[in-house]
Amino acid sequence: MAQSADDARTEEKARYDALFAQGRAKRRDISEAPGNPRDIPEKDVLWQETLPGSWGWSRRIPRGETLRISATGPTAGVSVLLYNAADPTERFNAGDTVKIQWSAALQRGRVLFSDMGRVLASITDDTFGRNDALAGGSTPLSNEKKYGDATLRSTRGNFILLAAKHGLSKADVPPCLTLFAPVAVDPEGRFVWEGDGASKGDYVDLRAEMDLLVFVSNCPHPLAPGEYDPQPVDLTVWQSPPPAADDFCRTATEEAIRGFENTDPLFR
Repeated sequence: MAQSADDARTEEKARYDALFAQGRAKRRDISEAPGNPRDIPEKDVLWQETLPGSWGWSRRIPRGETLRISATGPTAGVSVLLYNAADPTERFNAGDTVKIQWSAALQRGRVLFSDMGRVLASITDDTFGRNDALAGGSTPLSNEKKYGDATLRSTRGNFILLAAKHGLSKADVPPCLTLFAPVAVDPEGRFVWEGDGASKGDYVDLRAEMDLLVFVSNCPHPLAPGEYDPQPVDLTVWQSPPPAADDFCRTATEEAIRGFENTDPLFR
């Protein structure tokens, strides 16, 4: 006997609820897992640089290395884009990253998906815990509206410049992830900045799960309060330990496991 449409919807809803509950349970497990050392051993540091406020930066980061982005003072957002270095047509997909993991809370233990269903990077540590993949980075229009000056450097402008340096165009600049951005949704369904941004010493570690081309823009999030005064951030590339089979990022959800099943064969 054929399954009715109502029965099919009920079955799909039960499957959705089970996966959602599983994701929430794993999130609690992840929060209790030990983090990376705050002071990276000197022997593991491969490269360091300070990125001034409002400027952009790019670098190729091989699979297995980790990029740490550290606040040197109060920080109102640092935006990131990731590309497959071997084929930049594969890049970070904000919508899939949120949808696949059943959560917009992209923090420690979550992974960043490409538009090919593969894992670009894992968030292996995050001392602040609030990152935004929904509202997007600043633009000349948002700067004009907020600060009255469209000529101020913006995340969109920085990413277009960085894209050009690597043979890409503005069509290759997708929606970004902004770190240190406590964005929430108010009762009317509007995005709002909730509380304070990151403080000196806060950092996020992004472990490359494939050879990456990474763009960073140190411009304020469009919802961040206050004047246009982005502070420098420290960028450190370090040789992080190889992930174990039960690594909390690789096993956080069924979807993350499948993402790595799609990714790992590229490097065997």
